[in-house]
Amino acid sequence: MASAARPSISALRGDGLPRFARSDGVFFLAMKITVTYAPAQRSAQEWLLALPEGSTVQQALKHSGVQAIFSDIPELLARGDLCLGIWGRACSAEQVLADQDRVEIYRPLRVDPKVARRERFRGQGVKRAGLFAKKREGGKAGY
Repeated sequence: MASAARPSISALRGDGLPRFARSDGVFFLAMKITVTYAPAQRSAQEWLLALPEGSTVQQALKHSGVQAIFSDIPELLARGDLCLGIWGRACSAEQVLADQDRVEIYRPLRVDPKVARRERFRGQGVKRAGLFAKKREGGKAGY
């Protein structure tokens, strides 16, 4: 008598994508998903997953283990301090994934990009930066 083992990757198709077997014997393709999180500047971490078709962002987060490693992520997501996205576009946790999707967890911005640009411009000086620099002797700034 065969033991009832948990479904796992059972075979590879000719295209290299793994197939999963459900308990009813039906095979389905697995999607390749990447989950990315950068807890601090210059320290990004990625997890590569194989999930069944129809999986959601929440399921990808659960299977990646990112919530186990960074235990504060569920709380921060619930408070709205962190956001979720797929390839740079915001999404909800219920969003259904497609093959080759990249799920990203976004931290809040520390500085507004417009304010940072103004500060850089102010530091460079008006006469030396961009359109306002004199390009030729006797010419107007911006020409």
